[in-house]
This record gives sequence, C-alpha cells and structure tokens, in this order.
Amino acid sequence: MIMSRRSPPLVFCGILGLFVLCSMTTTTTASSSTSSSSSTNHRALPPKPVSLQSGIGKHISRRLDSASNWATLEQLVEDCNAHIVAVASSPLQAMCARRLICLPLDERFDPPMGVFSHGHVQTGDKMSLPKIFWNAIQTSGAEVPWLFEVTPCQDATILQFNEARPYAKEEDDVEEEDNDDDDDSSSTTSNKKKDDTVLLDRVVGGALDFRAPSNYIFLPWWMMRAMGLSPRDVVDVRLIENVPPGSAVQLRPHTSKFASDIANPQAVLETELKHYSALTKGSSIAFDYNKQRYWFDVVDLRSAPRGERVPWVKVQDCDIAAEFVPAKDVVKNKNKNKKNQQDLE
Repeated sequence: MIMSRRSPPLVFCGILGLFVLCSMTTTTTASSSTSSSSSTNHRALPPKPVSLQSGIGKHISRRLDSASNWATLEQLVEDCNAHIVAVASSPLQAMCARRLICLPLDERFDPPMGVFSHGHVQTGDKMSLPKIFWNAIQTSGAEVPWLFEVTPCQDATILQFNEARPYAKEEDDVEEEDNDDDDDSSSTTSNKKKDDTVLLDRVVGGALDFRAPSNYIFLPWWMMRAMGLSPRDVVDVRLIENVPPGSAVQLRPHTSKFASDIANPQAVLETELKHYSALTKGSSIAFDYNKQRYWFDVVDLRSAPRGERVPWVKVQDCDIAAEFVPAKDVVKNKNKNKKNQQDLE
C-alpha cells in the first residue's frame, strides 16, 4: 500500500522561513560585529534617533508656550478693561478708555489708493483702534480730528509679566523700519532708559481705522520707538478733546541733506505735515520725498492764539507756521569740533 505525503501547512512554512531568516540576520550581525571589533574603528556608528526635545518637539513646545502666555496676557488686559467698564460713571466714560496690547502697523493697513493716508502708514500719526472707540466718538459727538492719547502701561502685574517675557519675540516681530541711533530728542515729560535714550511717557495721534481686534492697537513704528515700546507691550489709550490748536512748530532735521536734496523744503514740509493730526514735543517724525525718508525732531510747539509752549498741539485744520532749526548732524559736528578745540587748549 502506497501512502500519500501531505504537504506541510502554510502557517508552519511561514514560521520556519521567519526562523531561518532571523538566524541568518543574527549570524551576519555577529560576524560584522566581530570583524568590526577586530579592526580599527574607521566606520561611523549608526546615527542616534532624533530626540523630540531637540527637534520638532522643542519647536512645537516653544510655540505652545508662547501661545499660552499670549493668552494669559490677553486675559490680563481683558480683566483690566472689564474693571474700567465696571467703575465708569457713565456709558460714555466706559467707552473712552481701554488698556490694549500694542503691535506695529505694516503695509497690510495701508488704505487703498485714492484715500488720503495711502502710502503714509509709517509717515503719519494714525493708529488702528478697536471698534469701541468709534462707538465712543459717535456717542460723544467728538469733532474732527479725533485724537487719542497713548501711554505705556504702568500696572505692576502687567509690567512684571512683560519683564519675564515668557513669549520670546517671534521672527515676525522684527522691526522693519530703520532706527536712528543718534536720536537725542527731549521732552519735559520724559524718562530715560539705561542707554540714556530719552523716551516719552505719552504720545497723541489720530485714527487710521477702527478695525483692530478687541484689546489690541496697531501703532506706527516711530510712535512705538518714542515710548520705548516693543511688540506685545501694553498701553493705555483714551479719547481726548483738550488738545489745543497749534500756531508754530520747530523741527530739527536729522541730516542737513534735507535742505540740499529738496529745492523748496518749506513747501514739502507743509504738505507732509497734513498727514499728522497732532504733534508731540520730543518725538521724531518722518517724511518721505522722492523715495527718500527724512527724520525730524519736534523741538518746540506753540498753541494758538497765545503762542504758549505746550507738550502737544493739533495740526489738522490749523494754520501752523513751521520753522527749521540747525540739523542734528550739524550740531553734533559743531559740538565735536568745539570739544576737540578745548582739548587742544
């Protein structure tokens, strides 16, 4: 009797093949390790796995921490604004002041062509405000120009939070505008940083629009520099109606090239001043002419009609006389030459 041979099951064949393969791999690895250890170590070790703490995980963690701390700052500001509303004596007073997170204006805020402020986002005093201030203007019936006082926040809790800076500056916070290191503008209402840069304790400006998110304000770079502000610092903003009209202003050019580059600087000045609703003594403002930016220190301001010295004046709809004083570089060179002469003597 002939017995038929049955073929082994497929599962058994698969397990047997896997065992043979593992044995061959183990043998090959052992052989490679033996030959490698007996010879000099010329071959690099296999790379270690990338740690999430030093790779994308660290980046994601930093972003999450930044978002969390930014949310904390927003909540602090929201609580402050809720307190302002709660203690206000009237609905109008509750709308005229807010504590806001400051960010810089950029080209995305540039009004469309044909609008007066087009192309002057950084060479004017206009700021983007939340809608609550538009409601305040409508309720109060404030007359044009609508002016707002911006003051760096002095609240101890927010100052302590900002000093810690748990949300380090993001790459998109880098300042785009050139900063003048030789700015020596001064004001009677000012303070100094450690590097002796004079800072203003408040600035007055107009409104570009009222489409900023709640709890935020967007300012021109020159206005932020005047008060020593960085992106995400906190400011107190209020609608004001007591700024006197201006009668005269003295401006100091940062460079004497302004007079030589422009045939009629007085006419250009009068034209460019129209993009400023108000001027603050001690600030440094900018004009653009022939694709060149010129900076000026606001040295002195006089109000109408008595000609009294004041910290700020309205410019819009005012007949104001502008006067140039010797340029900053001329004064600097003159003082330097005088000092050298004294050293020689």
